[in-house]
Amino acid sequence: GHYDPDPAAVEGVALYTLLQTGALSDEQAAARAAPAPPPAAVAPPAAEALAGATDRRAAMRRRIAAAMTRAKREIPHYYLATTIDLRPAVSWLEAQNAKRPVPERLLLAALLLRATALAAHEVPEINGTFEGGAFQPGVEVHLGIAIALRGGGLVAPAIRSAQSKPLDVVMQELRELVTRARAGVLRSSDVAPATLTVTSLGEGGVEAVFGVIHPPQVALVGFGKVVERPWAVEGLVEARPVVTATLSADHRVSDGHRGALFLAAIERRLRVPEAL
Repeated sequence: GHYDPDPAAVEGVALYTLLQTGALSDEQAAARAAPAPPPAAVAPPAAEALAGATDRRAAMRRRIAAAMTRAKREIPHYYLATTIDLRPAVSWLEAQNAKRPVPERLLLAALLLRATALAAHEVPEINGTFEGGAFQPGVEVHLGIAIALRGGGLVAPAIRSAQSKPLDVVMQELRELVTRARAGVLRSSDVAPATLTVTSLGEGGVEAVFGVIHPPQVALVGFGKVVERPWAVEGLVEARPVVTATLSADHRVSDGHRGALFLAAIERRLRVPEAL
């Protein structure tokens, strides 16, 4: 588990000023009349800012620790993984981006997110929440995106109704979420509860990630880095770009069979990227 999608976790990202006011007591007024002690040394502004940032990171880690401890204690996890051939997706992406201006180019991440959202809509046991002792399926796929913050910590703002949005819209919203998250200006709509979260540690050189589910969600999808591997195609072996997709799911809601169908749905959709 690497992140906490609850709105409380995002409080550690934004900067808040807390103002406290109140009348002086008699004892305080008397103390003010006495000779003032020598002024204490004042920390330089840079040191104060550093201390404040450290405190916010520590508070965020405490919230993440509490959520992940609860998740491992209450949720019976099961884990699945599959390796997906990305040659069709990568080839299509390269052809598309060659025709687009730089600001409108797509990232592979957008294809992975879109395929995940469509697969979750197809296998509803993966999308929703477990609350009050029962599973509440999500009508829409509100896809939480785990984003690492430059100063430390993570947040998981969501793309709302991701199953209904075209690929270009998913790409645009992904860029905007990352920008706002790292600037510490996430909107309340960004941190509204997600129904499924996706994480990727590919940029960190990790080939597979088996994460901890964020309660009350019932699944977490992980993608590793894209690597070249020998791949058999029609009796021939060639180098192909592949990615390991993983699923951490709640056994109270789904089982390995349904989880496998979900991962297979992601793979099937990535084989036909033009349909995303």
